Amino acid sequence: MEFELSEEQRLLKESVDGLLTEAYDFEQRKKYMKKASWSKAIWGHLAAQGLLGLPFVESDGGFGAGAVEIMIVMEAFGRALVLEPYLATVVIGGGFLRHGGSTGQKTGHIPSIIDGSKTFAFAQLEKNSRYDLHDVTTSAKRKGKGWVIDGEKFVVINGENADTLVVTARTNGERRDRSGIGVFLVPADAKGIFKNAYPVQDGLHAADLTFTGVEVGPDAAVGDPENALPLIERVVDEARTALCAEAVGAMDESLKTTVEYLKTRKQFGVTIGSFQSLQHRAANMLVALEQARSMSMFATMAIESEDPAERANAVAAAKVQISRSGKFIGQQSIQLHGGIGMTMEAKIGHYFKRLTMIENTFGDAEYHLRRVSESDALI
Repeated sequence: MEFELSEEQRLLKESVDGLLTEAYDFEQRKKYMKKASWSKAIWGHLAAQGLLGLPFVESDGGFGAGAVEIMIVMEAFGRALVLEPYLATVVIGGGFLRHGGSTGQKTGHIPSIIDGSKTFAFAQLEKNSRYDLHDVTTSAKRKGKGWVIDGEKFVVINGENADTLVVTARTNGERRDRSGIGVFLVPADAKGIFKNAYPVQDGLHAADLTFTGVEVGPDAAVGDPENALPLIERVVDEARTALCAEAVGAMDESLKTTVEYLKTRKQFGVTIGSFQSLQHRAANMLVALEQARSMSMFATMAIESEDPAERANAVAAAKVQISRSGKFIGQQSIQLHGGIGMTMEAKIGHYFKRLTMIENTFGDAEYHLRRVSESDALI
């Protein structure tokens, strides 16, 4: 695959890398993990640098950037282990607004995303639904011109701190029907929402949400409330692509950190990097990284296709390789670091945790391998 960044894209990469190198400190990150889950000051820096407005068109106040620019940003975030809710807010929340939002919804939300004053959370996962986006039991029933939402959502990333929730809910049909699913923008402080917040393994924070008679207006529905699954699938595939890029950044930094450790850690009076068997393992990690990087680029180039099947197949294939490479590099990094790799003080363990969570977000390797196989069977 021939892939080369433009001058503007190289400048973006240098800019975001420089910002995170200067402002994102690992020790501070550990404090955010324990207390606030992410830094509003860092979020403000991202807004000031224009990163929160990248994918939005200029008429909405953004910069009209595409998937490659998001890939650049997410790779940098993966290298720095960024906790801030860029995926939930800009990629997913912004994705629903860009692809399905009304003029009023765009006007009411996009400027607040761009200036950093509003964050989003995607409330989609349900008990026993696994990775199937059409498995929805949360209901949205008509009440006058508005809607009443009832149900439960689990592991909602940024659900504790978000200002607006993007909620999938069934407007008609049975639990696993592909039709009859809507997407609703719900104020996080709406009456009838109960939150159970907690930290997850990779340092992010999530919440389980219960909706009991939550009333929203007619302007809450994004797109067609009877047939929003194609919109959901498109936005989630964009989120998967962004996660692939983040994983590449995390793998890249994991490999660099591990190689540096091999060059400095001594055993039997010599650096362990001089042992040929460990050199071979590091070389295998590099191969896995480059395979993942190529598939991330492949998904990035395909995600803007107007053909839903082409997008879905490319993203699923990328997610399979990213998951496999992430698991291999993460495990090798921990083993080559020895016991210290398992401690909270060592950064390498945090990369492994984040890679593990990325694999299990919106479908693991087995799930996406099945998607690719089913797609090939239809050809």
